[in-house]
Amino acid sequence: MARTLEPLAVVRVIGEVVDSFRPSMKMVVSYNGNKLVCNCHEFLPSTVAARPRVEVQGGDMRSFFTLVMTDPDVPGPSDPYLREHLHWIVADIPGTTDASFGRELVGYESPRPLIGIHRFVFVLFRQEKRLSVAPPSTRDHFITRRFAEENDLGLPVAAVFFNAQRETAARKR
Repeated sequence: MARTLEPLAVVRVIGEVVDSFRPSMKMVVSYNGNKLVCNCHEFLPSTVAARPRVEVQGGDMRSFFTLVMTDPDVPGPSDPYLREHLHWIVADIPGTTDASFGRELVGYESPRPLIGIHRFVFVLFRQEKRLSVAPPSTRDHFITRRFAEENDLGLPVAAVFFNAQRETAARKR
């Protein structure tokens, strides 16, 4: 298994959210211009309140991508009966740009975990053609695999996640 996939497998992103895949693109996710998302890093919910910058590297202007952000731990990791909760979808992202050049299908919803430590997962898919992805009807009970299948997206080309938990007044300081 590729080294970049190990953290995704250990915390069961591979298995619960996506099937095993071979990364073929580089995706760089950052909040507030300088807070880079790396697997297993923890962010305070106040740090990730605004939409991140998501750069796609390694494609070309003829290729398009779809970005999905979900929380597979809603309402809490021990009983995630709302799995997955959808936070964001951007489609038609040109291959050498960032998500701001794509078509936002579902607006960004900032993470607000209430119980336990949640995984927030960004998954990037290559599209077969532009304007081919349809938005889902609901945010709760979203299934990344089913969304990919319904929109002919295939396996992911990149993924990364971060952890967050409820931000108490003491943690904000």
